[in-house]
Amino acid sequence: MPDQQGQWRKSTYSSSQPDCVELSVTADATAVRDSKQPEAGQLRFPRTSFSAFLAGLKGDWRTGSGW
Repeated sequence: MPDQQGQWRKSTYSSSQPDCVELSVTADATAVRDSKQPEAGQLRFPRTSFSAFLAGLKGDWRTGSGW
């Protein structure tokens, strides 16, 4: 979906690793896909949902704990 998606990118931390995911961020959503099989599809999340997911990984800012 090039018209609705931004550029696909992967973390600079995984540049030498073949097993990673790629993200595409737009004003209203974040899409995630497997870098090894980009044709297999993607998961698309509203920006607020993806932001909450990342906050949970880092530690919930409301409770001070992670998942």
